Amino acid sequence: MATLDYVRRRFLPHIWCPGCGHGTLMATLVRAIEELAIPKDQIVMASGIGCSSRIVGYLDLHTLHTLHGRALAFATGVKMAKPDLHVIVPMGDGDALAIGGNHFIHACARNIDLTAIIMNNQTYGMTGGQVSPMTGHGERATTMPYGNLGQALDVVAVARAAGATYVARSTVYHAPQLKKLLMKAIQHRGFSVVEVLTQCPTYYGRLNQRGDAVEMMTWFKEHAVPVGSDARKDDPARFEVGEFVNVERPEYCASYDEIVTRLKPREDEHA
Repeated sequence: MATLDYVRRRFLPHIWCPGCGHGTLMATLVRAIEELAIPKDQIVMASGIGCSSRIVGYLDLHTLHTLHGRALAFATGVKMAKPDLHVIVPMGDGDALAIGGNHFIHACARNIDLTAIIMNNQTYGMTGGQVSPMTGHGERATTMPYGNLGQALDVVAVARAAGATYVARSTVYHAPQLKKLLMKAIQHRGFSVVEVLTQCPTYYGRLNQRGDAVEMMTWFKEHAVPVGSDARKDDPARFEVGEFVNVERPEYCASYDEIVTRLKPREDEHA
């Protein structure tokens, strides 16, 4: 199947701002699905609200455009009803870890077989550049013009602590690596989290003097280091990319089916 067969071409060109990294993420995700040779009718994609959530409108799959912060709740329902389907949940940083934070924590703990893709552009891009859970300390937003007073949440640390069984991070600059991580996440049987650093030159870049899209992607290139690298000790602005967690643990849907199977003979006895 050709790459463009996964795209609803009638809805193009997309509405993302020039230089936004979300288009690169979408293209990389499509290439990962194509390489895995997953039929389109075996994929469900659920999103919430935000720049990132527009991705479901452009992909020719079974898609749900749901409520802000509730994509994982809808995706959980789909997976419980149809456990054989691949359910992918693209979310923005605010969508996933602000209003959707509680859903995220419990999805990790349940280890339900979903693939959560968190597009981290460090801002609420669709609604005007407000501070988000991933906006770093001292960084500017339209609601924090003198610098953010809080600290950014670490997606990887939260996912690990909550019990996700596959956790990875990459950037839209590192598209070949990102494709491999997305493929592993989709194939993993359990709750998978892939954080994707993506640039927002319109709001975050402009407010924080990070330059245009090329300069922001160059920053990703220059500051990303492999997981476990000692290079972070010399520069706290550096961040790790790669695979952080890949373990096996009982998956929620499979555990549920085991209980149903175990109880069914008792029901037959009372029939």
